[in-house]
Amino acid sequence: MLFFTFDNERHLNRRLTPLNVWSLAFGCVIGWSAFVMPGNVFLRSAGPLGTLIAMEIGVMIMLIISYNYSYMIQKFPMTGGEFIYAKMAFGNRHGFLCAWFLSLSYLSVIPLNATALNLIMRPLFGDAFQFGFHYTVAGYDVYLGEMLLAIGALIVFMFINSWGVQFTGKIQTLFVMILLVGIIFVIGDAVLNPIANSEHLQPMFHPETPNFTKGIMAQIVVVLVTAPQSFVGFDTVPQLMEESDFSHDKVKVVMDTSIICGGFVYVSLTLLACSVFPAVYSSWVEYNEALPELRGITAIPTLNAAYMILGKTGLFAMVCSVIAAMLTGIIGFYTATSRLLYSMARDKMIPSWFSFLNKNGVPTHAGIFCTVISALTCLMGRAVMGYVFDMASIGGSIGFAYTSISACKYAFEEKRIDIVIFGFLGFILSLGMAVLLLLPIPGLNVSLSNESFILLIILKVLGLAFFMRRGGGGITIFEQLILDLSSTDNNSKKQAASVNINEIK
Repeated sequence: MLFFTFDNERHLNRRLTPLNVWSLAFGCVIGWSAFVMPGNVFLRSAGPLGTLIAMEIGVMIMLIISYNYSYMIQKFPMTGGEFIYAKMAFGNRHGFLCAWFLSLSYLSVIPLNATALNLIMRPLFGDAFQFGFHYTVAGYDVYLGEMLLAIGALIVFMFINSWGVQFTGKIQTLFVMILLVGIIFVIGDAVLNPIANSEHLQPMFHPETPNFTKGIMAQIVVVLVTAPQSFVGFDTVPQLMEESDFSHDKVKVVMDTSIICGGFVYVSLTLLACSVFPAVYSSWVEYNEALPELRGITAIPTLNAAYMILGKTGLFAMVCSVIAAMLTGIIGFYTATSRLLYSMARDKMIPSWFSFLNKNGVPTHAGIFCTVISALTCLMGRAVMGYVFDMASIGGSIGFAYTSISACKYAFEEKRIDIVIFGFLGFILSLGMAVLLLLPIPGLNVSLSNESFILLIILKVLGLAFFMRRGGGGITIFEQLILDLSSTDNNSKKQAASVNINEIK
């Protein structure tokens, strides 16, 4: 049973350097999707210039939100991050609501990157892993061989994570270096190689056709609204605060540089994807429209560009970067999700089973849970995982919003006008991105699909039922949410927070 209590006096170990934490954050920002979305999504939505503008705006929004995170980290340098901020500012119910959706957001990325290994193997090795029994879910063929590859990767990294945060940090840093070297090598050669012609960037926006979003501003918004998906990962930094062996004053630099570097990678790969294309197409637009009918590396513009510029050497470098990105995504979100679940269990929000630490100071039970859920998700196929990931993008927005409004609340009490302004801006911007995903707006094809929306409702009901069963009480959660928001008596909460922080220090 999961509800028994462990007598576990072990603690998280402070072993992470600033480079390790940066690698964990950046590795979460840049996953498999960073190599697919530029050529297969961003160009189709907004063209090269539209993507550039949207990403620059997205980076600025994330830097505003990062400002709020750095303020809250200084106040509560505790594992749990957004969960702790929401709980201390507005009460347990808000803390649980934030953590529930944030954990779904983190957890959904793990199987998404694990099964992406199959996608990179198909263009390179054909049907080598498509053996054993197979079935179809939502139009996607699931093969035993490919599932064994994905689940095998999950198990391997579960064990790597259990060997201690110091070892995990070093492995993550190694993979991030491989990721960056491959990208820089290909992009650097593309700048000097005449094959990658700047004239190929025309048209700078996607031509207005009945099949695509109309209007330049609408095109920019379509890419901008993906910011919670594109940059989720820098916010894993707060989950590592009790394991970081450096001054918290450096945290803002760590988060900001991971955001800026992530934006640079997205933009660079987008420009690469449209600067080189097969000679049979007259423009990147024609090439992009033909992608659904193509197979192999030609179906992935970033890989195709690397091959056309540098041949097999360029393809090898880019493939190494892609595989490294998948692995950093698995490791980073494994670490973040297990720490978030550990923090919730430590605060009695979920069964204490999740708070168990092994001899290396790692929440291994939480890691086992992540592995099991991720493996089960892999069995549903990429199509269903796409619905889950789209739905879970709401979780990133909720985490951003709660952190920002919590910062605004505490800063108002301390008369920190700068934080009040940034907190309010971060809250409005985060809420706005969530609204765009939830509400269908004419001319903007950015709202969640029906399947994702149904999943969101189901998981919200499950979360509500779980919390009510665990929390009990005679008052409804909706009434308590209103009371928490209107309450100004936070003395007991602050006292509890100071006790926890002093224990950690």
